[in-house]
Parts: sequence; structure tokens; C-alpha cells
Amino acid sequence: MLDIAIIGAGPGGLATALRLHQQGFNPKIYEAAPELKPLGVGIDIKVYGTKEVTEMGLLEEFQKISVEALDSVFYTGHGQEIFAENCGKHIGYDHEQRFVHRGTFQMMLRDAVLERLGPDAITLGARLKGFEQDDSGVTMQFEGGPGTVRADVMIGVDGIHSAVRKQLVPDSTRTHYSGVAMWRGVTVMPPFAGGGRILHIGDPIRQGSLIVYPIANDEDGQGNQLVNWVCEQQGKPKGLEDWNVRVQPDEIAHVFDEVKLDFLNVGEMIRNAREVYIYPLIDNDPLARWSFGRVTLLGDAAHAMYPRGGNGVCQALVDARAIAEKLAEIPDPVAALQAYETARREMVNRLVIANRGEGPEVIRRLVEEKSNGQPFDHIDNVIPRAEVEALFMEYHRMAGMKRPDDAQKDGAFKPVFTEDTMRKTAAAADIR
Repeated sequence: MLDIAIIGAGPGGLATALRLHQQGFNPKIYEAAPELKPLGVGIDIKVYGTKEVTEMGLLEEFQKISVEALDSVFYTGHGQEIFAENCGKHIGYDHEQRFVHRGTFQMMLRDAVLERLGPDAITLGARLKGFEQDDSGVTMQFEGGPGTVRADVMIGVDGIHSAVRKQLVPDSTRTHYSGVAMWRGVTVMPPFAGGGRILHIGDPIRQGSLIVYPIANDEDGQGNQLVNWVCEQQGKPKGLEDWNVRVQPDEIAHVFDEVKLDFLNVGEMIRNAREVYIYPLIDNDPLARWSFGRVTLLGDAAHAMYPRGGNGVCQALVDARAIAEKLAEIPDPVAALQAYETARREMVNRLVIANRGEGPEVIRRLVEEKSNGQPFDHIDNVIPRAEVEALFMEYHRMAGMKRPDDAQKDGAFKPVFTEDTMRKTAAAADIR
């Protein structure tokens, strides 16, 4: 049986360990942090992500810590509805879509790893300094922790600033900055719109963008939810590439005061935030290669993407299954890692570029352009419903979750997410 080392104990690394264990392996995780803490804010686990969680045997635990998504609604900067669709099982998928705090999700996976693989499965305080490989294995050097470790295979799941990727592909270390700053906050507040709606609000040209969704039920024992919100603002200076820069919401709260929703005071929600973080919207350019002999990349280390469309963590969960299956099916680990890359890289790289060009949020910009930023009498006078449906069907297909009602009538409308249009849109926003 192969000795497998996983670098990084984020959600992707933990999920990889669980998937490998299901295939009969007993991997070891090495994490640079001296302690795992429930950091971050909300994440959107799409139906295909919930499928992966279910197959790990963690659905019941996941349901306890998360909120089921009921519907997804897009609004203009004035608060007028553009488009709405149901989510998860409510539109006919086999699995739920769920919202959860990233840190809580990570702790759920950590607990499962320790329970199934044993208390020695995760080594903390082990920062990778470098590695060498030969025909029979990989030798890793760590600062602190175990010092020198030998394994048959090494999987780098160490995030957007991956030390593994830095050594494998030195030219890839420069991140792609969008010119957009993101404020991410959470507010304890009463449930709105049935308690399971994700809101996509704003005029991306004039105001910026705001995404809102609940991530925990009964947060305070009084029936209030913990609501996650994410605000994107154009033209902000590049800041620290860090999740944990705390700020006050004063600078952005007023921007959405003109949004009129009958079920939510958006400005008040932002002002009442329990905590707010700011960081730049960044990713890495898609890689032409993930696997190098007995070493490969997974999750953000391989394909960091803008958090648009809710696919970052979900794609890492799919990676975890794919690599475990290939290592179990193919005796030669080098061939297995290459097969994993072949199965995943091209599709995920397309998604990275699509998200760089706004992803499904493009609909609000299209409406803003067609309406000149003015209120309208009816959305169909701005953009036909069928054209909007076609856009969302296209994105769902590309993300690997074709909608159950998708008849895929090719040629009815001009595709939005072609390779050419995605790269042109991304290039137009590139201010590196």
C-alpha cells in the first residue's frame, strides 16, 4: 500500500485524506499552522459538492452545521428582480445545495479524519521547506514537526500560496489581481425570505456587487441566523492577500442604501455586522501541468479561482475523489497522478477563466448596460427570460452540474462562456 503525504489541512486536504481512506489508503497530512482554527466566513456548497460530502458519509453532520439553499435571486442596484431559480432538490437535483461557514465545514472534516484515520493522521506545525523525488519516492523537509519525511506520493493541497506549486512551477507564483477588493462580513439577524435564499444584488458598474446568504441557523439561541455577505468594489488598491484583515463596514455600508427590498434592509445588515474582513480578489493563472512524477497539486494549489459561482471548495472535493480513485485503480503512482490531472485539469481551468469574467454574475452587468442603469417596468423589456435561462444553463453545464430541466437547445442564443469571450472579458479587467 502506498505511503501518501498530503501537504495542507484545509477542506481540500482533509477531504483528500477521507477519500483516500475510503480506497484503503492511510495518508498523512502535514499542516504548517500550529493549530487548526475555524477561520473564514461563508461558502456555498453546490449540489455536486453535497454529493461528494454524502459519499464521504458526512451528510447528516453537514446538514446540522449548514443551511439548505432554497432559491437564488438576482437584483439590480435599485432592488428590482432580474432572475430567480430554485436551488438543489427544489429544482430537481438529486442533492441539496447548502450554505456553511468555511471554518465550521473544515472542523467537520478534521473531526472525521481524526476519527477514521487516527489521532496521528494530522501533523501540525510542519511547514514544508522543500522536497526531492527519485524513482521510488519523495523526500520532504519540514521546518519543525517531523523534520524529514519519506513517502511514495506527495499531494500539494496547500492553498493559493502553495509551497509545493512554488517549487514545481516557480513562474506561477505571481497571482492574478482583479483590481477588485472584497469585503466579507457576517451579521446575526432574523431569517429573511424563508431563511434559505441567496441574494445577488447591485449594479457592478456603478455600485459594485453584493452577495448575501445565511450560513447557520439559530446562531444565538433566539432563532436568528448567521448571514454571510460579500461586497465587491472596483478600483480599490491591492491589499494583503490574507483572509484575516479586520475592518469596519462604514466605508461600504452606504453604497447599497438605495437598494429597496421589501424583506431586507441591506445597509442596516452591513452596518450591524459582527465582523468584517477585507482582501483582494485574486487567483492564479491556469497551469499547463499539475503532476510531476510522484508529486501533484490539488484544490487552490492547482486551480485557485475567484469566489464567483460557489465552485472553489466544491471543485477541490471533486479533485479529492478523482485522485483517490486513480491511485486505487492504477498501480503505477506516476501514471495514476497523470490520469487524475487528465481527468480534471482542462475542465477546471475553463472554470477559472469563466469566474475571472464574472461567472453567472455577468447577468447583472448585462441588465445594467441594456437599461442604462435606470429602473424598468418589466425585466422582459430589458432582456428576454429565455436568454437569461440560456445563460444560466450554460454556466451550470460548465461547472459540471447540468440543470435537471436543461434541454440544451444549442444555437438558440449566442454562448456567453466561450473560451474566446471568457478570455476577452478577463483581459479587459486585467490591471496587473
